[in-house]
Amino acid sequence: MEIHHLVKMANEIGGYFAAMPDHEEAVSSIAQHLRNFWEPRMRRELIAYARHDEGNLKPIVREAVLRLAAPAANS
Repeated sequence: MEIHHLVKMANEIGGYFAAMPDHEEAVSSIAQHLRNFWEPRMRRELIAYARHDEGNLKPIVREAVLRLAAPAANS
């Protein structure tokens, strides 16, 4: 899948969860959704994109994606 499609989908997911009143809960929910429903290959591509600080990810989505990359996430 092309990265711009992954970014678009991730931003749409982020838009849904960003409406939550608690920022931490929203970030955790985005990360959990990506962990539960995205293939590892898709997550790896998005993590690599976020690590290069590409500007097309919403800030809340970038935060969640980088959380997936943390050693404890075991994606």
